[in-house]
Amino acid sequence: MPMKTVFQKLNLQPGEHMKILGDIPPDAKHFRFCLGKDEINFALHFNPRFNAYGDTKLIICTSREDAICFKSQKETHFPFVPGSRVEVGIIFEGSHFTMRLPDGFQFTYPNYLNFNKIDFFGIGGDFNLKMLDFE
Repeated sequence: MPMKTVFQKLNLQPGEHMKILGDIPPDAKHFRFCLGKDEINFALHFNPRFNAYGDTKLIICTSREDAICFKSQKETHFPFVPGSRVEVGIIFEGSHFTMRLPDGFQFTYPNYLNFNKIDFFGIGGDFNLKMLDFE
């Protein structure tokens, strides 16, 4: 499924923080943020699912190399609400990613592909980007 918003040549280095602000439509099923090398190699595929792919109120994180997904992690903490504006923070820590959810809850996902920089950021699904900021 294609991304609706794509940023390339980011050169995001370990220690850098992304703030993603956007609106979730009232009829949202899921959305995804993908960070990695390009459109088929993601060190992080962050996928909150309201009601999609057999999952309800669940965050799925995976890695994807050469279009093959692996190393799935499920998070049951789900602060996302359809019809709301949210801010999500993602910190690229080198060996892992730290996700900061809208209610302040945090969790990590390992950088299984050992990327030393992030060049690609894609947004797909039911999420309307309002602002992207880097620290």
